[in-house]
Amino acid sequence: MPSLLSLVAAALAGSILDRLLGEPRRWHPLVGFGRCADGVEAALRKGAPGHPVWNRLRGLLGWLLLVVPAVLAAAWLGRQAWGWFADVALLYLALGARSLGQHGEQVAQDLAAGDLAAARSHVGWLVSRDTSALDEEGVARAAVESILENGNDAVFGTLFWFLLAGGAGAVLYRLANTLDAMWGYRDERRLYFGWAAARSDDLLNLIPARLTALTYALLGNTRNAWSCWRRQAASWSSPNAGPVLAAGAGALAVRLGGAAIYHGKLEQRPGVGAGDPATIGHIRAALALVQRGLWFWLACAGLLAAAVSHA
Repeated sequence: MPSLLSLVAAALAGSILDRLLGEPRRWHPLVGFGRCADGVEAALRKGAPGHPVWNRLRGLLGWLLLVVPAVLAAAWLGRQAWGWFADVALLYLALGARSLGQHGEQVAQDLAAGDLAAARSHVGWLVSRDTSALDEEGVARAAVESILENGNDAVFGTLFWFLLAGGAGAVLYRLANTLDAMWGYRDERRLYFGWAAARSDDLLNLIPARLTALTYALLGNTRNAWSCWRRQAASWSSPNAGPVLAAGAGALAVRLGGAAIYHGKLEQRPGVGAGDPATIGHIRAALALVQRGLWFWLACAGLLAAAVSHA
């Protein structure tokens, strides 16, 4: 296992690569993984929703078939003589800080130009809800919510598991997170099949989500974030999205949550945050908060690694 100092150096290098290059425009591994996941689901899932026990077992089998070989391969790469460079490359491919910034800024630019149709289309790249009827505030709210949540999924959660287990940790987290995004819905089709994907993502995010919420609170409106986290997080159905969104909305002094349409069904989600309705300014503030958080994490990890090395 690499030393903490080596992992922090690799984390810095991978983050810089993401900052400079962004995600690959062609042959992105997560895109290929998603196609494989569709094939595995088609081969394993029976019925809609099918038998509760057997479809849960099929979903677990699919998760193991897709995730375990990739994690073992990443661990093997990390043990080679050039393993440090392999870890840097794996973290670069797993991180999504620059792409998150690009997508969020595109929505902000659309709204600033008064092009609501384009804003609806581009925010659809960030969220799984129906965006076709959103007004300007609804688009901005959806974008801010996605930026805060993806700050955890594509940045802080990935970095957390990388610092714990190198490239294999980042691969484990991102593939599990991707399967949750694909299979973890409680709709008729995946109600039971996606159980393992959803539960594994919940488990892997228990600590990162709370560290993300803490990061938002420390780097934003701290008092407001603490208050919203304490009062509102538990009302959210997801045990990990609740703290992230409540603390993030409080840190930005914005109101989030409320009604949204998912897969043709209207869902009334609890409100989180305190302050003004979402605007273009909140989109850019959310992006800046995530970016500051990334460098804050790297600085804290570096100080911890230096202290451990000195000791």
